[in-house]
Amino acid sequence: MRQTRLLTLYLDPATLARLRRGEHTFFGRLVAAVRGQGWQVTAEPDSLANRLAAPGRPGYALYHMEEPTHERALTCRRTYVGAFWHIEAQAARWLWPVAQAPFRPGDVPAEPARRFVAQLRHRLWPDPPRIRDEGYLLVPLQGRLTQQRSFQSMSPVAMLETLLARTDRPLRAFLHPREVYSAEERAALDALVSRAPRLSLASSGAPEALPGCHAVATENSALAFEGYMLEKPALLFAGADFHHIAASVPRDGLDAAFAPRPSPEFARYLFWFLREQAINAGSGDCEARILDVLRRNGWPI
Repeated sequence: MRQTRLLTLYLDPATLARLRRGEHTFFGRLVAAVRGQGWQVTAEPDSLANRLAAPGRPGYALYHMEEPTHERALTCRRTYVGAFWHIEAQAARWLWPVAQAPFRPGDVPAEPARRFVAQLRHRLWPDPPRIRDEGYLLVPLQGRLTQQRSFQSMSPVAMLETLLARTDRPLRAFLHPREVYSAEERAALDALVSRAPRLSLASSGAPEALPGCHAVATENSALAFEGYMLEKPALLFAGADFHHIAASVPRDGLDAAFAPRPSPEFARYLFWFLREQAINAGSGDCEARILDVLRRNGWPI
């Protein structure tokens, strides 16, 4: 069973439909790479029934943003922006190899990095935003606001309380547009806003607030990574794969995370993190890099 040259993709309905219509660049190139090695490829919905049955099926499996279910399975996920992707052995980004790898700015050429970021920024913001510093901290919230999860240094509500205690800057917090918050969570936020005039809360508008902030403070929201492209520093309260140039409470502790630090090498970091550590679905070497990752994870391909 383990040596069967068969790959099954388990995809959410929207992604599966795009693949079948030939409209998904990354999965299309992945299928071409694997079939080019003589493998068969099939794609199925990522239903609970399929996940439970997957370990008993022949061949290998690739999930999309879901935890692999057996030793012959991997997972993949878009790397925040553009056409960049990762294929990994586990879903937790803060445990990926890139999170453990050292970033050495001196090893990254400055001019190619500058050009790379300029091109990427133009694709993401065809109408360039006016980048300025209006003094506030942008605080994108995620889910489970009153709970401290295993990868977090504290709960999101405690994070807000810490930011209020340790800074004198205005805080502009934003709820996640796809999260459903409980009455308990909303009550905790409302109580905090009522006693902290520097804290405001909104249910939308975080991307629009990014160009004007002083920095992004968050557990590990992708908005902090997007902020790197606008040269906005990040303060992280949870594990993340993009922690290297951020101030990080779980990595360094509270005092060190809040201490002044030099401006990061944003362009060099983005070049390293995206061009050198991720798979670019639009590049000429995409299929070769996909096969290299699969082989490094033990697949006989």
